[in-house]
Amino acid sequence: MTFFRTLILSLFSLIVALIGATVLAVVGAAIYFSPGLPDVRQLQDFELHTPLRIFTNDGKLIGEFGEERRMPVDFADIPEDMINALIAAEDASYFDHAGVDPRGIARAAVELVQSGGSIQSGGSTITMQVARNYMLTLDQTFTRKIREILLALQMEQILDKDEIFELYVNKIFLGHRAYGIAAASETYYDKPLAELTLAQTAMIAGLPKAPSAFNPLANSERSLIRRNWILFRMRELGHIDNDAYLAAVQEPVTARRHYTQTEVDAAYVSEMARQYAIERFGDKAYTGGYRIYTTIDSEMQPYAHQALANGLLAYDLRHGWRGSEQQDIAASLVEAQEQTATQGLEEELSESPEIRQTARQAAERSQTQVEGVDGDVSNWLQVLERTPNYGLLQPAIVVKSSGREMQVLTRGGELQTIAWSGLNWARPYLSPRSRGAEPSSADQIAVRGDLVRVIENEDGTLRLSQRPDAEGSLVAQDPRTGAILALQGGFDFNASKFNRAIQAQRQSGSIFKPFIYLAALEDGGMNAASVVNDSPVVLDDGSNSLWRPVNSSRDFLGPMRLRPALARSRNLVTIRVLQTTGLDHTIRYLEGFGFSPDRLPRGLSLALGSASLTPMEMTNAYSVLANGGFQVAPWFIERVTRNDDEELVDEATPQVACPSCAEGQETVEIDGKEYPVATRVADPAAVYILRDMLRDVITSGTGRGALSLNRDDIVGKTGTTNSQRDAWFAGFNSDLVTTVWVGKDSNDSIAEYGSNAALPIWVDFMGDALEGTPSALPERPDTVVSARVDPTTGYRLADGQSGGISELFHRDHLPGYQQRRISRELEEVSGSQGSGTAESIF
Repeated sequence: MTFFRTLILSLFSLIVALIGATVLAVVGAAIYFSPGLPDVRQLQDFELHTPLRIFTNDGKLIGEFGEERRMPVDFADIPEDMINALIAAEDASYFDHAGVDPRGIARAAVELVQSGGSIQSGGSTITMQVARNYMLTLDQTFTRKIREILLALQMEQILDKDEIFELYVNKIFLGHRAYGIAAASETYYDKPLAELTLAQTAMIAGLPKAPSAFNPLANSERSLIRRNWILFRMRELGHIDNDAYLAAVQEPVTARRHYTQTEVDAAYVSEMARQYAIERFGDKAYTGGYRIYTTIDSEMQPYAHQALANGLLAYDLRHGWRGSEQQDIAASLVEAQEQTATQGLEEELSESPEIRQTARQAAERSQTQVEGVDGDVSNWLQVLERTPNYGLLQPAIVVKSSGREMQVLTRGGELQTIAWSGLNWARPYLSPRSRGAEPSSADQIAVRGDLVRVIENEDGTLRLSQRPDAEGSLVAQDPRTGAILALQGGFDFNASKFNRAIQAQRQSGSIFKPFIYLAALEDGGMNAASVVNDSPVVLDDGSNSLWRPVNSSRDFLGPMRLRPALARSRNLVTIRVLQTTGLDHTIRYLEGFGFSPDRLPRGLSLALGSASLTPMEMTNAYSVLANGGFQVAPWFIERVTRNDDEELVDEATPQVACPSCAEGQETVEIDGKEYPVATRVADPAAVYILRDMLRDVITSGTGRGALSLNRDDIVGKTGTTNSQRDAWFAGFNSDLVTTVWVGKDSNDSIAEYGSNAALPIWVDFMGDALEGTPSALPERPDTVVSARVDPTTGYRLADGQSGGISELFHRDHLPGYQQRRISRELEEVSGSQGSGTAESIF
């Protein structure tokens, strides 16, 4: 009896000692670690990392950047099933404990001893996970676990359970850039939390433990086991009944990878804004919740994207079929696996023969049938799924080519037929200037297993297509402020991220000529009626050979006035204009249009557009013409804000054109905001006269294709460079300036003029952009007068002389009167009082 009493007392003393030691250890740990613990109260004002978002000027999303995709959610908005699923998966006693689960800690302690001091499962409660995720490192060490416990205990004293749970669901990483349950719902199921099924809710609740191992996209079988275990736990804990459980566990895996859907396709602008944000904010650009509002117009941008795509596809149709993107693609995964090279897999395959066998079995279990197609097409469907669209061009795999039709498989497993009307354009491409014979059957174009591109016609039928061989850009600008309203830097951002609108320095060709003419008009030495000889010229350009420039038409028209010379883009006249005005003087003058002197060649080839300039630079220079001569600059960032409260970080205050401002006025108010007035760099009279001359390009010159717009306020200029490497059209009215460039990144010839390749794109865009808008013509300056001139000599006719044509002049730069070469008496006898020339009489 004494022995048992002694044993009981000893055990009791041991328990008391252990408890006391534990209490002392906890107190000691608290005393030791507490000074270095972060302040839990900071969680009350914690700012989650939110990605960089880019918007149009009216708030439509065009881009999102950041490793962490977040969509914060309030506790009140979390569905009950999601709360119960997470609790079942992570912390069944969450609403009962004080931050720490003793049983979990005990289990972790056993594992700690067994592992020699390394934390294994951890026994972490949701509160402890919040402490770790927000305030500690992720190292699995004993000291971090102690700090985690102490922080969790403090947290439960300061925050309530709902607040802690809200912090938890907004911070946890759930795979594929998704941080938080709301972002995961959009990423995997493309719908908000409230619309998730019970099975989908459980699938997301299973991710916090191992976002990669239990990911439904990467490992559907493992994720299915984890999901169904959570559903089982929910039933055992009384959160769902048996009927709901049985229905949910039978639901197939429906997760798919869903990307952020932009509201407006402006990927090139979005990338420009991203680069700006990195330069301005560094790495914090991706996490600081910045919102960049651009100047892009949400209605004009789709027109720009569509017009450029249409024009480049139309160009491609004119130049022939270059062949399929891929050939001989295996239909089934089994075939594809047999064709896969095993280099780099030697170690895995050497383990056992069953490695290859089980891989083949997995491929066989993936067999997929499509109605109308013989055999397994599992690999074709995977190839189509991973092959991106290029704008409107969808990938398709040829199933059968027979006679004059082609059957293709498109993404989603749809078998479709391309009729001969969608195929017969595909004459083989031979060179930029030649094509082969028209095909007589579909199998001459593509055969089974070829990857091709298709585009859907307006009536729902398909047409064979291909990624265009030529590229292009379109820039649209507000000439009064310099704001970029639409920008497309290429056919499609997915196909090429090179932004030709701002990065491609290309020879500008004849669209540069108006600035040579304007310099001459402003100088006063020439006017719109000045006659210059369109005849051969031989010049020493500083090289070992003489320069013999020619007109694009290879002919010479003799003496002609500047107005028709510009309309017909006569090279030799423009060279002589530059000679007359002076190269150095002209280059200094061109600085006012945003051209850097260092980028302009010091030779007479400048007259023909030999300077390599970007489409953005050319658009901005034309904006100076459109606004009456004010030096605006291109800009595209309207304002920058932070977080949901739209805290203003930065706001643009560009210099603006103000024709109505008094001389010396420095600011002007527009819509309640003050803007600095831009510097005037060109005489308004000279600009007005040049603009009137450019109208002739549309009515009777190389830009006649723009007459289809039926507008009296548009002017512009075509441009084509040597060997037809670049095709341009730049044009405007007083409200909108747009420049289109078409060419090849390789700088090879496109074998087309600006009027063929670029002008139709410009017309397509401007027709949509200006639809319903009134005519926007400039006011005629008081210094501009009209006078009749002899069309042959350009001299003014006296009031008593009939005939001639009307021309515009600066009132201080009127030409001299036509000299009489025949006596007045002979004119009176003949009864013809005209220019005083013999030709007018006889």
